[in-house]
Amino acid sequence: MNNTLFTNARLIDPETGTDCPGWLQVSDGRITARGEGDAPTPEAQVVDCGEQCLAPGIVDIGVKVCEPGERHKESYKSAGLAAAAGGVTTIVTRPDTSPAIDTPESLEFVTRRAQADTPVNVLPMAALTKGREGREMTEIGFLQDAGAVAFTDCDHMIANTKVFSRALTYARACGALVIAHPQEPILSNGAAATSGKFAVLRGLPAVSPMAERMGLDRDIALLEMTGAAYHADQITTARALPALERAKRNGLDITAGTSIHHLTLNELDVADYRTFFKVKPPLRSEDDRQAVIEAVRTGLIDTISSMHTPQDEESKRLPFEEAASGAVALETLLPAALRLYHAGQLDLPTLFRAMALNPAKRLGLDSGRLSEGAPADLVLFDPDVPFVLDRFSLKSKSQNTPFDGQRMQGKVTATFVAGQEVYRRP
Repeated sequence: MNNTLFTNARLIDPETGTDCPGWLQVSDGRITARGEGDAPTPEAQVVDCGEQCLAPGIVDIGVKVCEPGERHKESYKSAGLAAAAGGVTTIVTRPDTSPAIDTPESLEFVTRRAQADTPVNVLPMAALTKGREGREMTEIGFLQDAGAVAFTDCDHMIANTKVFSRALTYARACGALVIAHPQEPILSNGAAATSGKFAVLRGLPAVSPMAERMGLDRDIALLEMTGAAYHADQITTARALPALERAKRNGLDITAGTSIHHLTLNELDVADYRTFFKVKPPLRSEDDRQAVIEAVRTGLIDTISSMHTPQDEESKRLPFEEAASGAVALETLLPAALRLYHAGQLDLPTLFRAMALNPAKRLGLDSGRLSEGAPADLVLFDPDVPFVLDRFSLKSKSQNTPFDGQRMQGKVTATFVAGQEVYRRP
């Protein structure tokens, strides 16, 4: 299918901030024309969108695929199928595998597996320090040459500021993006909840929201010193937002993201120690959640990601304090984000600015938009279809989702990568 005409669509354009009826023409994997009103006479296959939403495919930064080491939790094949079903056309994978992806050889291995097994685009990140241990930085230049799009130790915070500052300096020299997890490591060690009345009543080890602010403040100071390009993977508290705003106002090369779980859930959802709601950092207060939603609306927080973290049953069916952190979200990212749309808190162009356009821009990609010449990575979805989520219907090998059994609204109809259909809802 080299030429396709999408007609009768509701075009969601995050670049112009518009949501309007129109048509889109695709040729040889790229968008060649778009417009409103009557579509041109087709000389191509026609896809009637039935007035459903047509938007840029989601670019998801921070997806964990458990190869190598824990393929029983998630493989590139299962992650690719889950991404396609969720309207995610590009997954940016984390290096927190076993062993960590910290050498060109390990990076080339996962790149080959991804190319062979996944129907969507896969861009790998590499570890910033060897073994993600925070002691010795990796060979950033060689890893860039092997295809790494960014460098991160994921949720392992580099406590040694000298090591981190050297890594940032070297990354700047290479033009590399560093992605960090801002938390003060000593305060947050062992925490399973956010400090407050709820954590006390449940007897859970907790961390103050100030730990995120302290971690971000330290990283911002090092950015002032090194001038590196930096992205905070998850900003989840109101206390961290003023520091982020000042850093942006002062001209630092800093962006920030948040996870869909911190946008749509709060600490009370843990309820009776439900471990599917245990994520890292822990779920926050409702005041924090509302502040983060507002930061996404204004653009202070740039990106929304799934932070897809598969965990098997044995890792989750433990006492809350001992259970593994993380939740799968490739397939639930869009339906969960649509909760904010249906609640009137974020419109669709704003959501896709954070889920598609801004992640693509931060990584230097030309996707995430509906403009002429952009890759035809698209998602067609009906935002109004109601359903009850059954976790056993998910395509991920692990089904550790906090949305199991919940009423949701909005489903992907079809997903296209370079103009080719990679998913069609049955």
